[in-house]
Amino acid sequence: MFMRLIVGLGNPGKEYEWSRHNLGFMLVDKLASDAGISVSRRECGSLVGRGELEGGVVKLVTPQTFMNLSGEAVSCLLAKHKCDKPGNQLIVISDDLALPWGKIRIRERGSAGGHNGLKSIIAAIGTNEFVRLRIGIQPEHPLSDTKRFVLDTFPKTERPTVEKTIERAVEALRVIVRDGVLKAMTEHN
Repeated sequence: MFMRLIVGLGNPGKEYEWSRHNLGFMLVDKLASDAGISVSRRECGSLVGRGELEGGVVKLVTPQTFMNLSGEAVSCLLAKHKCDKPGNQLIVISDDLALPWGKIRIRERGSAGGHNGLKSIIAAIGTNEFVRLRIGIQPEHPLSDTKRFVLDTFPKTERPTVEKTIERAVEALRVIVRDGVLKAMTEHN
């Protein structure tokens, strides 16, 4: 049976729970909650949960390898599920410092764009041919310390906006699964 791997990128641990770099984890958590899927089983260095979404079978994944080693977990899962064409089955969710805060961008393929998690995945699976949903985190001011910014937690005053952004991203992901990437790009980019 055709199954999609939906991988949210982030870092494990309570200290990163509300960090900008964990928007992928946040989206998977929200999607899992909405769909009644428990993402708690350990597999390939990840927490995973299998269920149905928009009429299709999905495996929701949060790699526990830390961002820069996400490719190890994704590569293992693709091999385990005998997925030789990730472009058809793999959807990766990440934050994007080059996109304005809250903007959603969906692509069928592309470069890592400086994102270490995407770099790791591309290197580990040997292709950039997979769907990615990126959520913008670019601030309105110049940054002196990019690493600190992406690992800092969202201020409590921004959390309602974070939740609204996650809701929009969940809807975009549902369109990808239900109607395909092109329709999702048209509706959400």
